[in-house]
Parts: sequence; C-alpha cells; structure tokens
Amino acid sequence: MKLKLSDRITKPDFQGEFTASILAAAASPDIISFAGGLPNPVSFPIPEMEAATKKVLEENGVTALQYSSTAGWPALRKWIAKRYETMGVYDVSPDDIIVTNGSQQALAMIGAAMINPGDEVIVEDPTYLVALQSFHVFDPVVLPVTMNPDGIDCDELAETIRNHPDAKFAYLIPNFQNPTGLSYSQEVHDKVVEIFQNSNVLLLEDNPYRELRFAGTATDSFGKELGEQCCMLGTFSKIVTPGMRIGWVCVRNKELRAKLLAYKATADLHTNIFSQMVLAQYLADNDVDEHIEKTKVLYKAKSDFMVECLKKYLPEGCQLTPTEGGMFLWVTLPNGISAVELYRKALERGVAICPGDPFYEVKRNVSSFRVNYSNSTDEAIEKGIKILGEACAELLNA
Repeated sequence: MKLKLSDRITKPDFQGEFTASILAAAASPDIISFAGGLPNPVSFPIPEMEAATKKVLEENGVTALQYSSTAGWPALRKWIAKRYETMGVYDVSPDDIIVTNGSQQALAMIGAAMINPGDEVIVEDPTYLVALQSFHVFDPVVLPVTMNPDGIDCDELAETIRNHPDAKFAYLIPNFQNPTGLSYSQEVHDKVVEIFQNSNVLLLEDNPYRELRFAGTATDSFGKELGEQCCMLGTFSKIVTPGMRIGWVCVRNKELRAKLLAYKATADLHTNIFSQMVLAQYLADNDVDEHIEKTKVLYKAKSDFMVECLKKYLPEGCQLTPTEGGMFLWVTLPNGISAVELYRKALERGVAICPGDPFYEVKRNVSSFRVNYSNSTDEAIEKGIKILGEACAELLNA
C-alpha cells in the first residue's frame, strides 16, 4: 500500500533532521554530547517530587487520575501568574495562563492559530531551531533579523516591521538566547518596546532560561509595557524537571486565548493533570528559589570550566561568545570553516555538538556552533572539548 501523505509531513525538514540527530546523540552512551539542551539530573528534586506525588494521591487521587480542564490545574496557573511579578508584570491573571506540554506545544498552538500559508513571521537570526521547525509546519515566510552582542538589531527590526506591517508575530528570546547565549541590554529592550508600540505585530516572548542567570542583571518582560500585544512563553523544564513536559503560554488577549484553548482541546484535551498537580504540590511545599539558586551555582561552575577548556584546547582564532547564564555557549570557527564539517568529524570521534546551520532560516555552511555545558561531568567536558579541538585543528590544517 502506498500511503497518501500530506505535503506538510513529506516536505524536507532541515531543522527537524538536526533535532532528531541531537536527541539520538544525547541518548547514546557512547557519545559525549554537548548538542542538546538537557538540564543536569543532579539538579532534579527527586525526594521532594516523591513526597509531592504521595501527597497528591493520598489527598486528591481521584481528581489527579481523572480528565480535567483544558486551561490547566488552577493552583499551578495561579503560581505561574504570581511569578510574573518577578519579571515586572503585575497584572497577569491565572485566567491568562494556559498550561501546555512544554513550551514547544505553545509554539505549535500559536502557529496553528495565527499562520496561514504565505503569512510572514519575524525571528531572530539565528534563533531556536525547534521554533523554526514548529513554524514551518504552517508554511510561513520567515523574516530573519540579525542578532547583535546586545540583542536584536533594532534598526533592522524596525525596518522589517515597517516593510512588512502585516507580519503575524515576532518570536524573540530576550534572555540567554538560544543558540547564542546572548541577552538583550536595557537599551535594546526599550527600543524593541517602542518599535512594537508603534506597530500591529504581536510579540511572542520565549523565556525558558531567564531564571538561570548567574551574572549580570535581567531586563523585565516585554509584557510589562506591551500588555496584550505580548504573549509570554515559559517552562518548568529548565528549573524543575523536563520529563514532566510542563510549560505554559500567558495570553492576555481574550480572543487569541479562546482560539488557543479551542485548538488545544482538539489536539490533546489537556496537559497531563497528574503531573500538573504533583508539580503544583512541589511548588507549594518547597522553596523553588532555593532550588534554582543551587542549580545556578552548578551551572556557573560548569560554564566556567567549559570556557576554560575551550580556551585551552581549541585552536587559535576560535571566538567564544560570553554568556551570563542559561545552558549554552556559542563558538565561531576561524577561516570560514564550516561548523557542519566539524560536527561530522567530531561525531566520528564520539563527540556531538550542534552546528549553527539549523538555527538560521537562510544561512548555510556557517562557522558557528552551540555547545551545552549543563549536562556533562567535568571529566566529560575536558575529554570532549579536547577531542573537539583535535578535530578542529585537523580541519584547519587540511
């Protein structure tokens, strides 16, 4: 039988191919993987989760094992809404929160609700490869805007919006941008707000790493000034546990929120309610800020050590983009060496990195690559970066 598959599922998926490769490398015991964005399991609050699970089953087991509402568990939505006060946003209601299967589902929901084939969407250049992959499902025209060391290029952003006023939304990652690890300065933040206040374009703010800042000062959420013109995405994957697959989207535009709820109800009815209730119980019974502080101490040590190893083992001419938090470092190779070539050569030697190509909408054979420092032992970091340096030197001398 020949299946009659849709064009959507059979068209080439450049970003998707690399996503699958990254996950496969991360799962292989024979590979030192710096490719994925995995939190360190040392940070997982296992005893506390066990206690929360027991409490939920003993006190509210029937509800935890039954179907539930699409928007999500009320106690969890209330906690998320309150958390936005730490980002300078004080007018978020629990009713504005939709709990999703990771923030990745939120990206897909917004794509489904807003993008018709041929519609324009604006992204940073480079940007999160899975966001590109999610948006591509709906056949948009993607408009990339250059990332500078202090954030998105505001002149280019303003020109893009001026020339494309009907763009559906702009997807921005203001803290520890994936893949570069860069954060928006206050000056860039203020300019972005001004640009959007003079437009009819929705700003889609993704903030999965904001809580993992171990240096510098964070800017407030764009939602503080932009109100319902800003949809805010978040996740518990980086600060508590990724395995629960619990994220959210904060939508203060009532019309859009209704459409997203309708889509989610059709897609999966609701996010796993048992996991939501266990997570809410964990958050009620424990100091999550204390937990996050411990994670930041761990990640700063990992970041510092990987930076030390990169400077020690990579050939002269390699440039390292500094970061003040998050989970990634962004490295640029000298002499126009392709990071895809380095990716292949390093993988042959048992080390996985993420080349820069899938993070770009248009550019190919770029010289930059992303490495994750959060999920490796110091021994694996030193061994892996040394091998990476050897592979890089081989390419330089070819």
